[in-house]
Amino acid sequence: MTTVPDEHAGCGHGLVPMPRAAVRRPVRGYATGKEDYLARLHKIEGQVRGLHKMIEADTWCPDVVTQVAAATRALQEVAVGLLNDHLQHCVLAAARSSHADGQTALTEVAGTIRQVMRL
Repeated sequence: MTTVPDEHAGCGHGLVPMPRAAVRRPVRGYATGKEDYLARLHKIEGQVRGLHKMIEADTWCPDVVTQVAAATRALQEVAVGLLNDHLQHCVLAAARSSHADGQTALTEVAGTIRQVMRL
């Protein structure tokens, strides 16, 4: 037997026991491109390690900044891809499910976009 969060888990409530067969992970919009996202993130990790080495080596500031910008753009591309996948899969499915679910999904994605734009 395993435990999964109940519907109030985000409010500080505990976990409820569920039989293992009942535990299902939701399919995310990026599921079909998961390996691509993981490969991109692995590459970005390498870029960040490279930045660390550049700072340790006292590399010329403009070169470091250029590499920071490249890593930032790479992360932004991942974010845009994930957001696109979310819109194409999750939001579209919610809208097809019901008007209320569609409105909730759109409100959620608008909040995500608002948060990203504050960067």
